[in-house]
Amino acid sequence: MSLTPRLALMLTLPPLLWAGNAVVGRAVGAQVPPLLLNAMRWTLAFALLVLVAPRARALLQDLTPLWRRWGYFALSGLLGMGCYNALQYQALHSSTALNVTLIAASLPVWMLAVGAMIYRVWPTRRQLAGAALSLAGVALVISRGRLERLAEVQFVRGDLLMLLAVISWAFYSWLLARPPAHMRGDDRPDWDWSQLLMAQLVFGLAFGVASAGVEQAIGAAPVRWGWPLAAALAYVAIGPSLIAYRCWGLGVAQAGPTLAAFFGNLTPVFAALMSAALLGEWPAWFHGAAFALIAAGIAVSAPRRG
Repeated sequence: MSLTPRLALMLTLPPLLWAGNAVVGRAVGAQVPPLLLNAMRWTLAFALLVLVAPRARALLQDLTPLWRRWGYFALSGLLGMGCYNALQYQALHSSTALNVTLIAASLPVWMLAVGAMIYRVWPTRRQLAGAALSLAGVALVISRGRLERLAEVQFVRGDLLMLLAVISWAFYSWLLARPPAHMRGDDRPDWDWSQLLMAQLVFGLAFGVASAGVEQAIGAAPVRWGWPLAAALAYVAIGPSLIAYRCWGLGVAQAGPTLAAFFGNLTPVFAALMSAALLGEWPAWFHGAAFALIAAGIAVSAPRRG
């Protein structure tokens, strides 16, 4: 499928919202434990989905179609909600923003690797070139225009957690694009986006609450309630959760997980701009250069019009 302006916007909005999620998650790190933050985020998103989406409520009234496909939704809920966000919030506690951003920028590489190993979808030269351009743009941002700084990076425990998060997201995206046979064709349930998200939430929230319970049992720090935390929870439950997952699911289904991964590289660029804005700094030359490189990577890897 060709890259239309509507599809490009659909794939750009999630990285923007997820960049805000990373900034907010780091900002409230001292106020709430990471796994509890993830559980509260998806609990609130679940409640909002029940309130605003009648078809999602209907799914909860008759769970038979969901239990018939429980394996698929349990795995997608675990990877996309139970693992990725929890690991990211943990990584922000124990790793630097530079390291986390650098590791997150490797998503296109993992997308290509998962596609080749599991689905036998081999990357083209255009996709490899696009990955190189996009990664170069991200490297320019995180090094602030001084690429020699990348050689000074020292990896810690949080870096491994973020690497696991990125790998889980690669598998999650491929599950969206290449669902099993019982999720395709005539046997596919006639569900809209809210029902598909709810089906993942049923299992993803269960994993999130269970991990938060373990975190509390081993002695996590108490929650420091206040308006900043309440505002942060509202944002992460609505923007990076409901809106971003809706757009990402539609975008991946139309464009494919490989092309979508290149748009994911916009996240660290947006995060750098947001951090600069919060610090009162104007964007530097390398921000514009990075945008150009990432846009070039998207353009190079996008399918040509027929």
